[in-house]
Amino acid sequence: MKSIVLVVTAFLTLISCTSQPSKSLFNGKDLEGWHVDVPEMDNNPNAINPFIVREGMLVSLGEPQGHLITDAVYQDFRLEVEYRFAGKPGNCGVLVFASTPRSLYDMFPKSIEVQMMHENAGDFWCIVQDITTDDMLERRGPKEEWGITEGKLRRIKNLTDGSEKPLGEWNSMTIECLKNSIKVWVNGDLVNHGYNATVSSGNIALQAEGAEVEFRKVLLTPISKLSETAP
Repeated sequence: MKSIVLVVTAFLTLISCTSQPSKSLFNGKDLEGWHVDVPEMDNNPNAINPFIVREGMLVSLGEPQGHLITDAVYQDFRLEVEYRFAGKPGNCGVLVFASTPRSLYDMFPKSIEVQMMHENAGDFWCIVQDITTDDMLERRGPKEEWGITEGKLRRIKNLTDGSEKPLGEWNSMTIECLKNSIKVWVNGDLVNHGYNATVSSGNIALQAEGAEVEFRKVLLTPISKLSETAP
């Protein structure tokens, strides 16, 4: 009997280690599981919440600017996001490993941003956290100007141009975070790979940064290794 119990226990342990259940971070109805940090809402009673649910989609209206942040902290995950700019092209982003709010320009939480700006999707922006990539001098600029705070070179350009769909079409962005590494694909193209990040866990945040963006998928899956090719 003891042997049977040990075998069953080992089997259940194997199942728990290999099973990687995915979960949507957006329920299609409301913003349960998220909280809003929009500085203008602090003192302006007329300021609107720029994050709404419309026709089953999560929508960032772009203004007033701020962030929609998960209540939970995550590490070792794959995040799959499907998004499109609803009207004019503009700026937005997914922040991973987010923590202290308003750490940069009294707006941005401490984090690593995965850029979604039209025609720049996949850039990294260092926000009071740092990360290393290959070809840093070419992609970030002069080393003496690198930094993680105001006035420093915080942008690390992505690896490709032309990975985004035409304006108005849906884009797929996949972000894998494992320990101190981040890999990013846009529409199946590997667009960035960073490592030696100064952080390995945190909240996930979506931006309101001037342009209206619709999200129809925000899916998170635990992972134990980084993918070699597009998931």
